Amino acid sequence: MALNKSMHPRNRYKDKPPDFAYLASKYPEFQQHVQTSLTGRAMLNFKDPEAVRALTCTLLKEDFGLTIEIPLERLIPTVPLRLNYIHWVEDLIGGQGNPRLGIDIGTGASCIYPLLGASMNGWRFLATEVDDICFNYAKKNVEQNHLADLIKVVKVPQKTLLMDALKEESGIVYDFCMCNPPFFANQLEAQGVNSRNSRRPPPSSVNTGGVTEIMAEGGELEFVKRIIHDSLQLKKRLRWYSCMLGKKCSLAPLKEELRKQGVPKVTHTEFCQGRTMRWALAWSFYDDVTVPSPPCKKRKLEKARKPLTFTVLQPTVTEVQSKAASTLCSHGSSSVEVITAWLEKTLTDLRVLHKRVPCGEEELSLFLTAVENTWIHVRQKRREQNRQLRELPRAPPAPEQDPGSSEQAQNNPKTDQPSAENLEAQADTEPAALGSDQAPEDISDPNRNNGKEADLQDTDLLSQRDVTMESPTTEVPPTQDATPSTMPESPSTTQRFLFKCLVNVKAEEKDVVVEMHWVEGQNKDLMNQLCTYLKNTLFRLASKPV
Repeated sequence: MALNKSMHPRNRYKDKPPDFAYLASKYPEFQQHVQTSLTGRAMLNFKDPEAVRALTCTLLKEDFGLTIEIPLERLIPTVPLRLNYIHWVEDLIGGQGNPRLGIDIGTGASCIYPLLGASMNGWRFLATEVDDICFNYAKKNVEQNHLADLIKVVKVPQKTLLMDALKEESGIVYDFCMCNPPFFANQLEAQGVNSRNSRRPPPSSVNTGGVTEIMAEGGELEFVKRIIHDSLQLKKRLRWYSCMLGKKCSLAPLKEELRKQGVPKVTHTEFCQGRTMRWALAWSFYDDVTVPSPPCKKRKLEKARKPLTFTVLQPTVTEVQSKAASTLCSHGSSSVEVITAWLEKTLTDLRVLHKRVPCGEEELSLFLTAVENTWIHVRQKRREQNRQLRELPRAPPAPEQDPGSSEQAQNNPKTDQPSAENLEAQADTEPAALGSDQAPEDISDPNRNNGKEADLQDTDLLSQRDVTMESPTTEVPPTQDATPSTMPESPSTTQRFLFKCLVNVKAEEKDVVVEMHWVEGQNKDLMNQLCTYLKNTLFRLASKPV
């Protein structure tokens, strides 16, 4: 349950998720849906509507003393998510135990929000419903839990939200309203077509619910706009208006709509549970209400601040130092200096701008600015070059010649043509030697003099390239996107870049730890790629025989 740590702090399932094994031993109707994995772990098939319903009913019974019935053809709520919403409403209205009066728009067959609010906090509810089946089940669930004195379930006409529901409730001021609106605009959206990011995995749980529960004209965006329209007429009849959203993209346009209408108090939050995210929006026309702060970006900031790291073990440091002592640093240099010098040499060969910056004792730091991606698919490009070499036509066998003609051939350089095999062997051993004057025209690199050959060879051969390492801040050679006159001279002043990061190299006992801290840029995946490239190249260098 990846998002449980971000649940509302008062959610009982935040640090103690449901124990399926215990619940199965106590409730036979739940036990029949629990499966045991090969490791002995109790599991539930969340794509089975009956299993999901059994879990919801069991949790409500075990943790809240509520007994409910839900038809399979109607929406089956998840308890942790609904509990998150209840706790947020507590934050809005300022208290858990005080008697409050609320409205649940579209209460559903389970009537779960009124049942939780009434049983936990003693809140009174007006619960509205347009669907006949849901209305009947909601009334039954309220009555069998003996909460009819706190919860009033009313049947309202189709498309009714707040205005019509409050016609007979004139003069009453409600503390809040809650709403779980239909998320989808049509059947295709409900099936996940054109409404779900293609990179996201498919939903892990079944999508249940009647048409009126999951679909509405214009989807959740237009549905909530209708609630906003009603609130502009009702204004202070409710202290807080709120609704839950299934799509994050709906949040910004709704907040903009409230801003245009001059609504003075607006806030929002996130509901995190399991692998599901939901968002909620609330607004008020009262000046004296306390507005809870929107969720801080603590989760995202923690993720952003966590550096990418890898450890270079002491034997690897020793190997790097012995193999590159003549080109990197002196024999007596520290482990941190050895790895830092290797990083500087590799980054220079990759045309990544970098310079040393002040840092703490016993560590070194480099400030990196990547202007172009020169580290991706290096080995793949080298294999493609070798493939092209293998496909070259072989030279025909030389005819038998007498000793005299052989002597003549030795004196004639035009007859000495290299074979494809020799060229391939030459590419594997001396890739930098394949210049434009030695390789055939169809495999020569037209950008070689611009430093493009860095994409065609492994890093362990970088020392053979013709890229001159003048200083740690060597200018990047010109590319298609930049000319020599526009390329920056320093990684800290460049205006065009993919990303910037800070690399810390520090000793940890006998080993060396390399940390890459994100600063800014287009995509953190690029820094991740570079980190993986540096780590793999360093370990390959250390593992190759001298």
